[in-house]
Amino acid sequence: MVRRTYLPRVGSAGRPIRVLLAKVGLDGHDRGVKVVARALRDAGMEVVYTGLHRRPEEVVATAAQEDVDVIGVSILSGAHMTLFPRIAMLMKERGLDDVALLAGGVIPDEDLPYLRDLGLAAVVGQEATPDEIVQAVRQAVADRPRTAA
Repeated sequence: MVRRTYLPRVGSAGRPIRVLLAKVGLDGHDRGVKVVARALRDAGMEVVYTGLHRRPEEVVATAAQEDVDVIGVSILSGAHMTLFPRIAMLMKERGLDDVALLAGGVIPDEDLPYLRDLGLAAVVGQEATPDEIVQAVRQAVADRPRTAA
């Protein structure tokens, strides 16, 4: 196995990119999100994992408290069409316009346009490699709106 070493990329305030990973709703399988967390950490990012069965309100509150650059939500349950609109709305209410929202897991192709219209920075499918996930997070951070300091 080839182990890659990445140089950290800069998130807000000149620090490494901070990513919040969450499993929202009744989805009870978190092996994949733990693999993603490891890949992001290996790439020099700071990762906060909220654990299983979180509510959208908890995820957004934690994102604000932890001052993250990215929220990554892993969905395997099929509840993405209900949960992502709620998360996006709560992010807007909390003024988290500079935080990128990413989806991962099992999401049908026909749902992608709707999710992108909600403002998701990226949708990473279950076949994505760790390198592709790292690149998607870095691109989401690079593309996000900047707030005035």
